[in-house]
Amino acid sequence: MATDKQAALKNKLAGAVENAVLDQKPRTPSQQVGDYIQKMMPTIQQVLPKHVTAERMSRISLSCIRANPQLLECDINSLMAAVMESCKLGLEPGVMGQAYLLPFRNKKANKMDVQYIIGYRGLIDLVRRSGHVSTIEARVVYENDAFDYEYGLDDKLYHKPTLKSKGAPIAYYAVCKMKDGGSSFLVMGHEEMEQYRDKYAKSKNFGPWVTEFEQMAKKTVLRQLIKYLPISIENLSNFDEREGSEIHQDITNAQIINGDTFTPQTDVIDVE
Repeated sequence: MATDKQAALKNKLAGAVENAVLDQKPRTPSQQVGDYIQKMMPTIQQVLPKHVTAERMSRISLSCIRANPQLLECDINSLMAAVMESCKLGLEPGVMGQAYLLPFRNKKANKMDVQYIIGYRGLIDLVRRSGHVSTIEARVVYENDAFDYEYGLDDKLYHKPTLKSKGAPIAYYAVCKMKDGGSSFLVMGHEEMEQYRDKYAKSKNFGPWVTEFEQMAKKTVLRQLIKYLPISIENLSNFDEREGSEIHQDITNAQIINGDTFTPQTDVIDVE
């Protein structure tokens, strides 16, 4: 009798173990990224600006990552660093154009990494948060527009867009009005913009410079104008001047794979 009970108990335990093994299905890359973001939530809550919640930012970041399968193939530290940068700035990555998570081949390390790029709308948002700007925007000038400008003691800018066929883009300009009444503008020609892209953007053959050239051009001329404005944009100084270069935060020592904490380093490095 005792032997029968022991055998039954043994079979029951064996069945439980077998079922447990069957239930332990491999985690998909998407699920793993979701787990990492959940581990980062305490840090995300600490660095986020007040106008956005950690729950919303984590949800949007995860949706952005899942929408681009190539991001799931990237180094997890690089991907999580890009997410953290977006959280620090309070810019939502994805289709709204505030920021982009761009996968690229890190030839030096022979792996896929993620480049974090601030979008045109994201840059506008950062400038407005400074509290010193009344209006700021960038526009595209097409060959059939009426356009003229002049630098000097009395700067002048005139742009009347055509309502008919626009033609090809010939220039980009950014204009800003300060709350104290001052104003400033900067103009870059189309060829000058292409030269800027070719010089600084290692991702010139893919990503936003290909799919959204005008948005990137507007962001570039806007950023050049910001250099001359008497304002300080929160956290923007942490980013490389070259908008298109492959940069990411060095988090080599972050305890994210073998631990529960996320401790990114402060250095920003170039990746060849």
